[in-house]
Amino acid sequence: MKVFIAFASGLIFGAGLVVSGLINPAKVLSFLDVAGNWDPSLAITMAVAVVVTAAGYRLAFGRGHPMFSGKFELPKSTMIDARRVGGAAVFGVGWGLAGFCPGPALAASALGIAPALIFTAAMLAGMAMARRITSPRRSTISSRPAPEN
Repeated sequence: MKVFIAFASGLIFGAGLVVSGLINPAKVLSFLDVAGNWDPSLAITMAVAVVVTAAGYRLAFGRGHPMFSGKFELPKSTMIDARRVGGAAVFGVGWGLAGFCPGPALAASALGIAPALIFTAAMLAGMAMARRITSPRRSTISSRPAPEN
């Protein structure tokens, strides 16, 4: 049941991105162009999303537990560190240059839009590289005893 709910939620989210026009990089870039031909419609979409999310959180936390799980899985750390700031900076630069962020890129990729497919491939490669760079190094020292001669 959890997989179905997650899949349905993803479809609804993707449909919302398509309907709001957020899979169109030109719309996003014109929102970011505050000194030029600024399009405020994305700000309105974000404001509505914040209100809906706030109401959803209030309802969810009012129940004491999620509908399809015994407990909430919330982040343990609230510390702002270089890794989080760096990730946010890379996200912002990528969003500003390409006009895509992960959600709209995946929704546009599902529709076969070529720039989104390229962005998604680059995003996945970047995520893999970041994971490889930041993961703890595996020890090259074996715990097995050395073979006797």
